Amino acid sequence: MHASKHILVVDDEADLVELVSYNLKKEGFLVDSAPDGEKALAKARKGKYSLIILDLMLPGLSGMELCRIIRSDPRTASIPIIMLTAKGEEIDRVLGLEMGADDYVTKPFSPRELVARVKVVFRRIADKPLSVDIIEAGDLVINKETYSVTQKGKPIGLSATEFKLLLFLAERKKKVFSRDQLLDAVWRDEAFVEPRTVDVHIRRLRTQIEKDPANPRYIKTMRGIGYFFNGE
Repeated sequence: MHASKHILVVDDEADLVELVSYNLKKEGFLVDSAPDGEKALAKARKGKYSLIILDLMLPGLSGMELCRIIRSDPRTASIPIIMLTAKGEEIDRVLGLEMGADDYVTKPFSPRELVARVKVVFRRIADKPLSVDIIEAGDLVINKETYSVTQKGKPIGLSATEFKLLLFLAERKKKVFSRDQLLDAVWRDEAFVEPRTVDVHIRRLRTQIEKDPANPRYIKTMRGIGYFFNGE
């Protein structure tokens, strides 16, 4: 059972919310819902949610904008987000990942697929604890126990996937990894993820932690091979 895992479903389609909620509850999750972005934001700031399932097309505050706000608020920055997108919104999916979504599911989807994705996100977070709890590099402090990153003492709002990617590279300083190696390490058994997803997350990570993302200090590119973390 996952009684401690509390999920917020944000969608204005009542039937879809009911279907998703029913299937998540059947798996033992606690489920709350919100019909629009404003209500969802208020709930997210007050509640202790383990994950947010967020529709891209919402009345008022869009899912994309809500995702951005959640990621930039230290109170909600670390909550994993699975975005729901309509079929064929390829550009929106990439934008959603840029904004900090951890995963996306394309409508129409089977409830079983969504539940499987939710479990994958939770598995990713619950990966076995590592020996050293804090990694310091330059003005970055990565805390593995609290899943948080600070720069010059200020919190950086990373998604769970971004944190996992940064941590994986930071723990293996100077070692170069290809996109496929990073996919295997960070996304593991998700069959739906494309190699360019790695690039999207690296790009977003750089905008968060680099003073000059075009000339990065921490996450560097080895042309034609992949990425590595420079901790000096």
